[in-house]
Amino acid sequence: MSTENAGKPDLPLERFSYDDAIVRKFVFATLIWGFVGMLVGVLIALQLAWPKANDFGLDAAWTQILAFGRLRPLHTNAVIFAFAGNAIFAAVYYSSQRLLKARMFSDLLSRLHFWGWQLIIVLAAVTLPLGITTGKEYAELEWPIDILIALVWIVFGINFFGTLVKRREKHIYVAIWFYIATWVAITVLHVFNSLEVPATLTRSYSLYAGAQDAFMQWWYGHNAVAFFLTTPFLGLMYYFLPKAANRPVFSYRLSIIHFWSLVFIYIWAGPHHLHYLAVPEWLSTLGMLFSLMLWMPSWGGMLNGLLTLRGAWDKVAKDPILKFFVVGVTFYGMSTFEGPMLSVKAVNALSHYTDWTIAHVHGGALGWVGFMCFGMAYWLLPRLFQTGEMAKPKWLDLHFYLATLGILVYIVSIYAAGLTQGLMWRAFDDTGLLKYTDFMDTVRILRWFYVIRLAGGLLYLTGAGLALVNAVLTWKKRPAAYEVPVYEAPPLSALEAAAPAPVAEKALRPFFWAGLALAGVCAAVALIPGVTDSPKVGAFLALVGGFGLATAAIDLFMKVGWHRRLEGRPLAFTGWVAASVVSASLFEAIPTFVIESNVPTISAVKPYTPLELAGRDIYLAEGCYNCHSQLVRPIRAETERYGPYSKAGEFVYDHPFQWGSRRIGPDLARVGTKTLTPGWHLRHLRNPLDTSPDSLMPRYKHLLEAPLDFAGIPKRMRAMQILGVPYDDTAVAGGAEAARAQAEELAARLEQETGVAGLADKKVTALIAYLLRLGTDAMPKEAGR
Repeated sequence: MSTENAGKPDLPLERFSYDDAIVRKFVFATLIWGFVGMLVGVLIALQLAWPKANDFGLDAAWTQILAFGRLRPLHTNAVIFAFAGNAIFAAVYYSSQRLLKARMFSDLLSRLHFWGWQLIIVLAAVTLPLGITTGKEYAELEWPIDILIALVWIVFGINFFGTLVKRREKHIYVAIWFYIATWVAITVLHVFNSLEVPATLTRSYSLYAGAQDAFMQWWYGHNAVAFFLTTPFLGLMYYFLPKAANRPVFSYRLSIIHFWSLVFIYIWAGPHHLHYLAVPEWLSTLGMLFSLMLWMPSWGGMLNGLLTLRGAWDKVAKDPILKFFVVGVTFYGMSTFEGPMLSVKAVNALSHYTDWTIAHVHGGALGWVGFMCFGMAYWLLPRLFQTGEMAKPKWLDLHFYLATLGILVYIVSIYAAGLTQGLMWRAFDDTGLLKYTDFMDTVRILRWFYVIRLAGGLLYLTGAGLALVNAVLTWKKRPAAYEVPVYEAPPLSALEAAAPAPVAEKALRPFFWAGLALAGVCAAVALIPGVTDSPKVGAFLALVGGFGLATAAIDLFMKVGWHRRLEGRPLAFTGWVAASVVSASLFEAIPTFVIESNVPTISAVKPYTPLELAGRDIYLAEGCYNCHSQLVRPIRAETERYGPYSKAGEFVYDHPFQWGSRRIGPDLARVGTKTLTPGWHLRHLRNPLDTSPDSLMPRYKHLLEAPLDFAGIPKRMRAMQILGVPYDDTAVAGGAEAARAQAEELAARLEQETGVAGLADKKVTALIAYLLRLGTDAMPKEAGR
């Protein structure tokens, strides 16, 4: 029996044990789903290097589930929510019990949480390859699964906060701060980004449209990275890294600054993903400014982690677990430097839509998150299975070097691919014309980069496989019955009653008040009419005011007594976190939605016809947004290549928006205005190589055979009508007949141009109708089409 009452012999004691069974489940799920998610990643990497892997040359209809557009969302969801998600829960359940000196609030809730989360993952693994998707990047799961996610997340929250209430430790440790921020922020993000109107059990439409949907998506997308792939793993770092090194955290004050800076600043930074897109310039500029601010606190956290190893660097050379943690934290530093850099408009103009972004994401997901997951798993497994060490200790070093080499090969090749894409797309010759007019010029050059990337992915996957096998072998060495240690500690009520009276702190130093006064003066001057008409004056006032606030904040954070008191009040602590997240979100969201001039309408833009709406749903189901964008930026190279730049008013009926984040294929915003005939589109969809040699696009032969559900079109139109799309009741009631009439007309033309008959009731006709519509409201069609 262990006692946790050292130095307090007069206090009453309570006996308790920890629930490690739930941690074992989550750790195993982490390694299993990690391997599966990375295996899917290697498959889609193979598809880019060797496109025949999209269907392996088979003509069977079932091969559609193997297409890149359907598997890429499965890969991202598996790595983020299955691999990283299960690792988060393993870390929370293990460390929280020990930091709070309490068993989890409810064993039943722990198991409901585990099996509910695994059910969500299985549903994602089934629905996404079947083309059941919302079409929103990183939030593709349909509304029934969204509801299940919310319910399971609430179960997790009740269990976690219930444990906080029954804790036997007065003050909450820094790792717990990050877990609180994770739960609060993800709750807000998931609820508001997932608001949608269901049309059927498997089809819904986002509550938001066009530019506003883009804002909501990247508010969610960026902050999902912040609060699902960053804050919980920082909590993991603050617990497991000191444990593995047997050293205390380097700086308590630095952890306070790190935490609150991230919580307050991160939530503002999402709009930097929207530079040069059809959103108000103030919005993306604001996102950029806060992204730049993120660099300093992020590196403060990285240094706090690395400096925790002071005096223990000799251990790093010998201990593979510390190697995983050190490389993981280093990748965190690299990613949090590169992120703000990519938010700068000049850099973003080059990097956006290229593979540079893919390299950045994988540096964070596999470098930071992946290495932290594996380091934690290797530290936990011998303790959870009570074996003393891993079954194959030497495999840990092998895994480390395979993973390190793999991630380096991966990201270096894709950084090179991204820079190549960006520079080739923007290149002009000596006469001032585009140097590479054919989009396929870049595709052909990138093929070898994709082959190298595949090699790096295989190395990383091999390491993940070793970890899984090693875990199974360690599990087999477990004892017949686990020893369950019993601990003793005084209850929280006794700790609070015995606590000495708080000592009055000295008044805040002059720097605090001077900083606030300086910021207040700048704000007052900025409110004087006409003062900020000059951008230079506005920038100067913002800079000086920001300096004043920073001075006050640093002075406040240097006095930690207030924070120590806050740590003893988890409910108040949670309230301040929620206030930071919600207030920053509303500051950006309210003007975006309320001020009409942010999304000026265009009278020529009309709703999609019933057939085009059905075709758009097919576009979403096939995951075309994973390879094609639908937005022309106001950059000369793009307007020369694709046509006039896109305006916000063009997308007011797009639920959800389809601007994309990557161009493996060309932009489609103006494809309907080109000289491409319906017959060309049919040949391209049936076999892309017939029209575009060297194309990486999968074949969509199944669309020529799959029947179109005309009867379901009115339900989809009704959902759009609820969202404000101006379909009248008569149009909705006659939606199926109108779609048939347009389909028959288009099918006749397809037969005339290609000789292929019988397409009037096939999905391919609806998709072609949608493609022919794109861009035609904003500009005239080219002659000859």
